[in-house]
Amino acid sequence: MKSDTFHMSLLFDYYGELLTEKQRELFDLYYNEDLSLAEIAEHAGISRQGVRDAIVRSESILRETEDRLGLVKKYGSYESKLEEIRQSAAYIAQVNASLRNFEIAKNVDRILKLTEEMN
Repeated sequence: MKSDTFHMSLLFDYYGELLTEKQRELFDLYYNEDLSLAEIAEHAGISRQGVRDAIVRSESILRETEDRLGLVKKYGSYESKLEEIRQSAAYIAQVNASLRNFEIAKNVDRILKLTEEMN
């Protein structure tokens, strides 16, 4: 459940602007503010079923958009590859500590700086 909540929040961060203002509000209250359907219904002045329907519809829109565009999946892949680059650069720096090659050290520093900027 917690993983699904995180995933839905991530989808909302990427694609939330595709939802109507009302859908965004209800979705945010449910997923990000962790309010119950009843609490949201009271706040919004609609039925609990109305809140549930809006959230289910919003989830569907977000999932379908991710299925088509795959930005969240691409970002996850990008993040893990960036971490691999950082680890490889750190290893090269460690090996170069005994070699003391200035050019290698300069390039490793540049790689690490660029990965930090990308993060």
